[in-house]
Amino acid sequence: MSTLIQYSAGSGSKLQRKSSQTSISSGNLPRNPSFTGGRGNVSSRDRPRHFRTDSNDSRSGSSGAKHWLLGGDTSTPDGAAGSSSSEKGSGSGRLPTTAEVVVRKTTDSSVTKGKYKRRGFFRNLGKSGLRVSNIGLGTWVTFGAQITDDTAEELVTLAYESGINVFDTAEVYAAGKAEIVLGKIFKKKAWRRSSYIICTKIYWGGKAETEKGLSRKHIIEGLKGSLERLQMEYVDLVFANKPDPHTPMEEIVRAFTHVVNQGWAMYWGTSRWSNMEIMEAYSVARQFNLIPPIAEQAEYHLYQRDKIEVNMPELYNKMGIGCMTWSPLACGILTGKYDDGVPIYSRAALKLSTQGYNWLKDKILSEEGRRQQAQLREVAVIADKIGCSLSQLAIAWCLRNDNVHCVLLGASNVDQLYENMQSIQYVSKLTPAIMAELDKILGNKPVKIREHIAR
Repeated sequence: MSTLIQYSAGSGSKLQRKSSQTSISSGNLPRNPSFTGGRGNVSSRDRPRHFRTDSNDSRSGSSGAKHWLLGGDTSTPDGAAGSSSSEKGSGSGRLPTTAEVVVRKTTDSSVTKGKYKRRGFFRNLGKSGLRVSNIGLGTWVTFGAQITDDTAEELVTLAYESGINVFDTAEVYAAGKAEIVLGKIFKKKAWRRSSYIICTKIYWGGKAETEKGLSRKHIIEGLKGSLERLQMEYVDLVFANKPDPHTPMEEIVRAFTHVVNQGWAMYWGTSRWSNMEIMEAYSVARQFNLIPPIAEQAEYHLYQRDKIEVNMPELYNKMGIGCMTWSPLACGILTGKYDDGVPIYSRAALKLSTQGYNWLKDKILSEEGRRQQAQLREVAVIADKIGCSLSQLAIAWCLRNDNVHCVLLGASNVDQLYENMQSIQYVSKLTPAIMAELDKILGNKPVKIREHIAR
């Protein structure tokens, strides 16, 4: 475990010490060493204002000091030669060149030398060879709709430069605009295509009857449309956004096998499919020597547990199906912002009939919603005990599940994404005792069938 200490230039020659819980202004947003992706240096002109370095500081021995965020179990990243100078500066009264974050081990006050080791940050997606960051950036609701293109660029830049390599979108998000915005950002940044993973989803492509579903026609034409909007030659992972009862499973599997063989996608997966549907797709693939799905996207949070905790382990053990999860904050319910009703600028207050948020508002104001908010007040006490926000605890809780290989986060501004990314440092603080306490408060821990029979 490590302690976060941030030093910033104050008046005179003194240093102002800020705790890890201090809110970070968007104009001085550090990077996170636990998310470093080892991609090399990014030029200063390609960074938004949050990542700029002070290249004109004559006191610095380099072109500028990088900004770092929270720590882990080892040292600062990339050899962090500047860490020694920051320690000297704090001891001699010399101001650091820029705002610096020093990661100190609680057992040793000195900063360990060497490159930061990203323990457990990257995982194989199921039993495939695809290495994914255990946190990904989603574009649902926000990109092309709720936020500006500039804000979207800042979010992608923060995520990528922090080591996140999974970026998720869909043909239906903002009627295709989300893919357009995401594609423009990656084309502008000109990052190596091999250094990140793009996921998109196919089902709802348009109003015509042939522009939706999982027919061979729509899978192929829909993916081609996504590639055109993304301005990319291929996506890494294409998902079937929901099951299609009107299309034979063999046709679906053959169509996804075709797009993979054509090089338009590297892998394919499912989203919101049942266990039986996933097993059927896998069986068809094995029977006809086709390509099976490698992952399922499913909703997972404190109030949605059964599928991930009961069903997915069986699919992983038997077929190697990986798991990406979405909505870790339950559309904002787990942030605590709905404790006193529906804020005017919240998602539940959006008057977008096409997005269908009336259900969210009704759920929050229902008897069940009030009961959940009462429970969350108790959960917030636990969050305060381990030193994090309610949102961070909810995300860390998802990350703690070994059956979850990647948690997709959404964000409407960089401060929100910055805070949520820090959730990874609280995973180790969710001890069995704390997990049991959470289960007792929520009262919704799933019971596996075998356990139920044994009782």
